[in-house]
Amino acid sequence: MPDHIATPKAMSAHHRSLFPAGLIISVCALLTACSSTTEMAARVITPFRADVVQGNFLSSEQVAMLRPGMSRAEVRNVLGTPLVTSVFHADRWDYVFTLKRQGSPDQSFRYAVHFKGETLERFEGDSMPTEDEFIVKLDKRRNVGKVPALEATPAQLEAAGSKAPAAAASAALPAAPAQPPVASYPPLESPLK
Repeated sequence: MPDHIATPKAMSAHHRSLFPAGLIISVCALLTACSSTTEMAARVITPFRADVVQGNFLSSEQVAMLRPGMSRAEVRNVLGTPLVTSVFHADRWDYVFTLKRQGSPDQSFRYAVHFKGETLERFEGDSMPTEDEFIVKLDKRRNVGKVPALEATPAQLEAAGSKAPAAAASAALPAAPAQPPVASYPPLESPLK
């Protein structure tokens, strides 16, 4: 009975020596093409980097509320808990705030509050932005143009008032739903004996 399994034809010695060289050349060409493609893609496509907001944001409105002679509790109510307190500098509170955003330079704000005993003596630091300026820095939405007024004019109110009675008269009110029967449930605990 003849053997039905086909056997591959043997490669010549010349072809066997060219195969590894051709394979290596093909792999090198493929890797070179991939690396230039990934370098080009890296220049065009940038990964998403989340905004990093760290520390205690102090607004210029909060700083304006500080007055020498305030107690530590009053200062904490106005500015919040300090980010840095030191055992070696018990009469100094430091407020540090940093904002890191993709596509803009890192911003850092520092503010120091100095006490004499339990009362505020002096305060110093960077010029702080207002709350509105800070929100504008964080807002990433596109500017969509002029926002329409959200108030109705007297003419619009009058027109809406004249339509409401006609619409109410034409619409039939559904009947009030029937009240469900009151259910009686057994007690949750067994009666004491």
